[in-house]
Parts: sequence; C-alpha cells; structure tokens
Amino acid sequence: MKISLKQWTALIAVGLAGQLAWTIENMYLNVFLYRVAIPDPQYIARMVAASAIVATLTTLIMGNYSDRVRRRKVFISGGYILWGLSIILFGGINLENAARLFPAADAAITAATMIIVLDCVMTFFGSTANDAAFNAYVSDSTVPEIRGKVESVLAILPPLSMLLVFGALDPLVQQERWRAFFNLIGGIVILVGIASLFLIRDPELRKKESAFLSSLIYGFSPESFGKHRKLYFTMAAFCVFNIAVQVFFPYLIIYFSYFLEMKNYALILGIVLIVGSIFSVGMGPVIDRYGKMRMIYVGWGMMTLGLVGLYLTRSMAFVTVSGVVMMSGLLLLTASLAGLIRDFTPVGRTGAFQGVRMVFNVMLPMIIGPFIGAALIRSDSGVYEELGQVKEVPTPIIFAAAAVVLLTIHMPVYFLRRERDADEMG
Repeated sequence: MKISLKQWTALIAVGLAGQLAWTIENMYLNVFLYRVAIPDPQYIARMVAASAIVATLTTLIMGNYSDRVRRRKVFISGGYILWGLSIILFGGINLENAARLFPAADAAITAATMIIVLDCVMTFFGSTANDAAFNAYVSDSTVPEIRGKVESVLAILPPLSMLLVFGALDPLVQQERWRAFFNLIGGIVILVGIASLFLIRDPELRKKESAFLSSLIYGFSPESFGKHRKLYFTMAAFCVFNIAVQVFFPYLIIYFSYFLEMKNYALILGIVLIVGSIFSVGMGPVIDRYGKMRMIYVGWGMMTLGLVGLYLTRSMAFVTVSGVVMMSGLLLLTASLAGLIRDFTPVGRTGAFQGVRMVFNVMLPMIIGPFIGAALIRSDSGVYEELGQVKEVPTPIIFAAAAVVLLTIHMPVYFLRRERDADEMG
C-alpha cells in the first residue's frame, strides 16, 4: 500500500496544526497560568489533570460515535474550527478582567480557574477532532507494513510544532503579548480545519451492529482484554512512558527560565527538536526493518541516558547534548509504541479504542506525572522573589524521577514479548 501525495498532505497539515494547538496546551498554558494568574505548580498539575480527564472522556464517546456514523471528516474539520476559536478566547483572560467579572473573589485564583475551565472546553474540541477522529483516520488509512514510516513522520510533528512556536512565537511570550500569541495559533487551526474539508476523504468503514453503550464499554471489558492482550500490554507500556514524560515536561520552560536562568531556552530547545526530529525520520525505515519491539529498548536506553544527563548538567552545551539524546529516545519510543498500538487495534473498532488508548496514553499519565513533579518541586524547591511574591522553581530532581519511572516500562514490555512469542509458537 502506498500513500498518495494528497493523503500525506492531509496527515502532515492536520497533524501539525493539531500539535501546534497541543503545544500551546501542554507547554505554554502552564507558563500562561504561572505568569498571568498564580505561580503555584499545584494549579498547573490540576489543570493538566482536568484536561486529561476531559480529553479521555471526549475521545471515548466521540471516537465511538464516529465509528457508529462511519464518518471522520466532519469531526475533524468541524472540531478544528471550534478548537481554534476556543484558543483565541484565552487572550481575554488576565487579572484585570477576572477582578472585573468577579470583584468579590481573589483575582489570581479566579484567573487561574478561568484558564482551567477554558482549557477543558478547548480540550473537548481538540480531542474530538484530533484524538478521536484524526487518530482513527490514520489507523483506517494505513496498514502495518508502512506504519513505521508513517509513525516516524507523525512522531516528529510534536517537536516540529514546538520548534515553530519557540522560533516564531516565543518572542510574543517574552513580551507578554498573549492576545496576539493565542490569535495566531487559533487562526492557523481554524484555517487547517477549513482546508481539511478538501484534503480528507472519509475511509470506507464497516457498519457497527452493537449498541452504543456496549461499544462504549467494550474496550474495558474482560472479553476485550482476553482477545487483545498485546494491545493492552502495549498501552500499559505507553502509559509508563508518558507518566515519565509528564513528571518533567509541564515544568520544562519554567525550569530553563528560572532555575538555569537561560533566557535563550528557545535556541536550546530548537536544537534539541531539530536533531531529534531528523533522527526520528531517519529511524522510520529502521523500525520497519528490525521491528518496533526491538526499538523500544533502544529508545528506552537513549531517553534514560538523556534524562540522567539533564539531571547532572548545568552548562548550555551539556544540557543541549543531553536534551538531544533524551528527545531522540523519546521520539523513538513514541513511534515504536504508537505503531504497535495501531497494529494491535482491532479492525472496525478504531474509533472506540481511541478512548481506551487515551486512558493509558493521556489521562493516567497526565494525572499521575504532573503531581509527582509538583510534589518533588515543593519538597526540593528553589525559590525566587518577584514583586514581593515568593515563587517555587522546578529543580533537576524532576529528570531523575522521570528516569526512575521510565525504568518500570520493562514490566509491561516483558508481558508483551511473552504474548508475542506465544502467538508465534502457536
């Protein structure tokens, strides 16, 4: 099976626009809340957890519904347009507006609450469009033999989106021009949503015979686990991997800015993302040739080495090198595990299983990981004072903790290998 130029254009354009929006949510909303509302890592952890729960429930319901109506495009295109509009609304949140709307309440807490609530609204539209419909569309439109190549390209879209945001839009953040920042990203997402009406063609999907509720809970049933054990062990491995990522990722820009005091963090992250992305694309054919399972171990080793380096180093040069190694391993793990999940997802239930995937890949990691990071920051915190306000700063311990969490990925991978070997022998 070959992918046409139009398909590649749809995959890259829609995928990249979605990742631009998720970059805003996963990295810059944390900074936005920290700077504009309240400098408390617990609020960041609460926001990440709340959006993860909304994302999972949305994907579970809307993915199953898109299976039932046998349509992907309407959810992708309409969802992207509404997603972009919700991003633009963040530009109106600040302490002054919070105090004006709720004069009897604490302005900082009110602004933080407004950001968290709007983040959940934004996540609903984003998860409908991207997590539920677009991810199912990718599975519907590819076969296992080419998924290493496809996943290696999709795996670089998150770092590429970060690179674009850091390079083009971070100056707006440095100047506190948040309204222009959110307007630009929201506008891009809206335009891609409109373009997707012409780029995406709905795949031919099998009609679902089971009732909506039974389809909704099927992925969590003992029957499903018994039939698709390799899928669940793979998702468990991805869960551990993403918990490790979420221990440090929400606090990364704050760490560079305030602990390392590197105001040129965009340059460092740009180098890390460019080299890591080149590595990921180059590893696509290698993954297809040598197998996704082998590449899990390579990715784990590289990511662990990079995390240890980030824990130990402080200079710009060594932090950059460690970041490159860590990001290369992270992207290799992402491509290998995501490809295996698509391989093991049962045909005809790709939409419904996106919700199950979200429980393992997003909800649990984004609830557990940030709170581990926040607890470590509070127990091992550096602090600084700004305008009479004491602010907590992330320290390198978040990278050491992430490496320890990542070590436990070998438990689900062991059971996955055992299931695969049993299938091959049988």
